[in-house]
Amino acid sequence: MSPQPLALPSDDWSEWLDGYVRGRLRTASATLRRLADGTRRDTADVLILWNDADIALRGAESAALFFVEVHPDPEVRGLAEKLVQEVDRVKTDRGLDRALYEIVAATDSTGLAEVAARLRDHVLRDFRRSGVDRDDRTRARLRDISERLTELTQDFGRAIRDDVRSIRLAPEQLDGLPADFIAAHPPAADGLVTVTTDYPDFRPFRTFARDGAARRDLNVAFESRGWPANDAVLHEMLDLRDEQARLVGFDNWPDYDADIKMIGSGQAIAEFIERISIAAAAAGQRDFDTLLARRHEDDAAATIDRSEVGYYMELVRREQYDVDAREVRRYFDFTRVRAGLLAVTGQLFGLEYRPVDVPSWHADVTAYDVYADGERHGRIYLDLHPREGKYKHAAQFELVSGITDRLLPEGVLVCNFSRELMEHQEVVTLFHEFGHLIHHVLGGRQEWARFSGVATEWDFVEAPSQMLEEWAWDPTILGLFAVDETGARIPVDLVERMRAAKDFGKGISIQTQVGYTAVSYLLHRDRPTDHTAAVFDMMERYGLIASLPDTNFQASFGHLAGYTSAYYTYLWSLVISKDLFSAFDTGDLLEPAVAQRYRDRILAPGGSKDAADLITDFLGRPFTFDAFAAWLAS
Repeated sequence: MSPQPLALPSDDWSEWLDGYVRGRLRTASATLRRLADGTRRDTADVLILWNDADIALRGAESAALFFVEVHPDPEVRGLAEKLVQEVDRVKTDRGLDRALYEIVAATDSTGLAEVAARLRDHVLRDFRRSGVDRDDRTRARLRDISERLTELTQDFGRAIRDDVRSIRLAPEQLDGLPADFIAAHPPAADGLVTVTTDYPDFRPFRTFARDGAARRDLNVAFESRGWPANDAVLHEMLDLRDEQARLVGFDNWPDYDADIKMIGSGQAIAEFIERISIAAAAAGQRDFDTLLARRHEDDAAATIDRSEVGYYMELVRREQYDVDAREVRRYFDFTRVRAGLLAVTGQLFGLEYRPVDVPSWHADVTAYDVYADGERHGRIYLDLHPREGKYKHAAQFELVSGITDRLLPEGVLVCNFSRELMEHQEVVTLFHEFGHLIHHVLGGRQEWARFSGVATEWDFVEAPSQMLEEWAWDPTILGLFAVDETGARIPVDLVERMRAAKDFGKGISIQTQVGYTAVSYLLHRDRPTDHTAAVFDMMERYGLIASLPDTNFQASFGHLAGYTSAYYTYLWSLVISKDLFSAFDTGDLLEPAVAQRYRDRILAPGGSKDAADLITDFLGRPFTFDAFAAWLAS
């Protein structure tokens, strides 16, 4: 019998989630006890039992982590946070269990299949990184650190998720914004309009609002989220990570974290930051000079700060490239975009998405079963609009990890888009995040849970998603679903102008990403006393655009919790994605042969090979910096 999707409840979510997660924790604990019961087992049997425990643990963790971020009921979110802590305790105990370590270490990889041998090596590596070989006192401290870091990570994320700020404005201060935005923000009884820091408000406002003071006020509010609560949380988080790394033999957290990534070391991150900064310097300065010149037309003494950059980028694109984003958005009705995304990726990867009417956690959610060659490969959920208590950014979440003949992979796309007209940049984001979702489903046919789905080195996982963004800029692809209210397709010449306008801003975009990368890395490496001063210094050094006084960006920089010191991943993966994209025919992005090879050699293997080997399998050579450098210079 083929595996069936997870049956979600229609009510009693707390009871279901508690039973689902704790049931899998009991299964994992029982399986690990069986593994350590003294029975003599060969290597294959040891790995099978380890994998059974892994499947149960990953299922418990995925559900708990996911519903912390999306469930509309705060009681369910609170329960999920407690369950995450329980899962992490079980995982920590497993990683510090010397008896289990000795059982795996005593096995022999001779005669094992390549992927099974890879699993054994990874398990032993994880044991050593957890500190299993340290003395009792050190292991006890590592256990305490792990539990506290789980709590701090939750505190950090919750402070960002729950801190929605707003400004109140006179109606005339919405001048410049699209008509549908103004219609959606009627004045209250006191005559004032409320604009919030949620993305459907923030992004259009910072781009189109002509009132500079109002733009600044909203930007200050946006970059003040999580402050001051997250200041102490972040300091403690960074200190504990550093202590953990040193206790297991590393000089600092970036070295510990990078040890299992493609980049290899913290020093390599520092070198990569400088390399990208130098590579982007000319393009970044060119973009900045253009923005500043346009700014000086309005105010000869002014500079460009973070409240001005979005507005003046849009002005330059409108005036010099004949691209008005307010007009462009007419072609991107949310419902049509969602349908177009499914049609394009379905044709590209040979997939069919069949809508299913099943219970979910919110009425906004849509569900689809994913088929290939008439066989169900997985289930996806799309949760794409903002609501109170929901995750504030855009991400793909795992719900179920796929295991061949046992579990269907199930994933969820969580975003915060408008319900009506979308900015084109939101369309790009949707394609990006859907790339993760496809990777999870197509990579979800693995024997070993450790390698299922998006399970490659963490600094590779963004590359497939960044590459899929290219399809959102192609005039032929957009012509399949981008139509205005009259049914007219988006003009090809408009898309070409959009592409030219996008190229105008790439230098600033890369330099800004370098700034964020430096923040992520140097806060962890140096652990400065004053985070805000350090962030201002790093963004001034690398990011080109001046930070706003009285803001504390790091308090709402959610990647500091998840990506820790590895925000460089986005730029590292971008270099790879440009190289991967070079294999496609830009004249026909739906050409099936290369797409099928990409699907089979990059996505379907999941984490069963090193990312460098996956790339070589697809390109026929190791990846290089060349395609990225050429794109940046163009």
